[in-house]
Amino acid sequence: MAIFKRDPWILDIYRTYSAGNHLYIRGRALEDQPLKHYEQQTLYQTLRNTWRTFATDEIRNAHVKLRLSNGKLFEVRADHEGYFLFDLKTDFDLHELTDKEGYLPVKVSFDEDNAAFAKAKQQKRLKVNRFIGETLVPLKDVAYGVISDIDDTIMHTGVTSFLKLRVAFNTFFKNYDRRLPLHGAASFYQLLHCGPSSKGQNPMFYLSNSPWNLYKYLEKFLDFHGFPKGPILLRDFPTPWDRTPKLKTPHKENELINILKHYPQMRFILIGDSGEHDVVYYKKVAQQFPERIMAIYLRSVDHKKKMKRVQSIADSFTICPMLLIKESAEAVAHARENGWIV
Repeated sequence: MAIFKRDPWILDIYRTYSAGNHLYIRGRALEDQPLKHYEQQTLYQTLRNTWRTFATDEIRNAHVKLRLSNGKLFEVRADHEGYFLFDLKTDFDLHELTDKEGYLPVKVSFDEDNAAFAKAKQQKRLKVNRFIGETLVPLKDVAYGVISDIDDTIMHTGVTSFLKLRVAFNTFFKNYDRRLPLHGAASFYQLLHCGPSSKGQNPMFYLSNSPWNLYKYLEKFLDFHGFPKGPILLRDFPTPWDRTPKLKTPHKENELINILKHYPQMRFILIGDSGEHDVVYYKKVAQQFPERIMAIYLRSVDHKKKMKRVQSIADSFTICPMLLIKESAEAVAHARENGWIV
């Protein structure tokens, strides 16, 4: 009978970013067992986790409630893939509810007055109906923000490999503690996080074209290798029959613009690699917000044709410094020279 046992209902809450009077919480309603990632897993455990990561069953059109520590309650309905988004203005300052690092705790639950909830409870598919998450509300006195790509910028991924076979191998067969960060990346990001005062809490944002299914995996990787805590912004992989309205701009470019609009007074350092489309997105954003981008760092990849193209763009770019770097030490030296880190 255990074979036919139904998975419980859960709410995955992704670490997102909000502003003083702008709440922005994203997550997904699923029929699933919470994933458990451990260090030094066996290959079997890794493959089992990989299977469970992608073999998810969404709860369509779920009614979701969000409660803040001041008692304020908000409601939203998930889409047909189970994704939900609280994107709304508040009449109070969210800074008053954050911890000393700027994180706002949230409690999310299924609407208990909904008929679907009553049915799930009757089927014993709800062990708990209280899920904890958080969103970053950057402190008011930060020096700047940092927006970074993940793949081949802080994690060896292999996006330029033939048919991206190395990407698939690393994703499906390697646990997070066996993935390699780029040399010196974590310490460089910690310096940026601390800023020129060495005691700052500059916000860090991590972008990737990976699907939301890999959120927990990437969160574990960043924590394990000592990267500063920050929102992890992934995307939904549409299927051929998906009717969800398509974004007018690519995922990364859309998130970049959304972050800059969230914090109109904040300046940013952008970090990516020269192997994908980062240079195009970063260039467009810098042209749209010329006074807001302090510098663009692009990690060199082992691809001569792409490197030559990106180098020509960097050489002619005048809005802000655009540097191609082979080692983190080069970016550290440049940032320190400009007084952005100690």
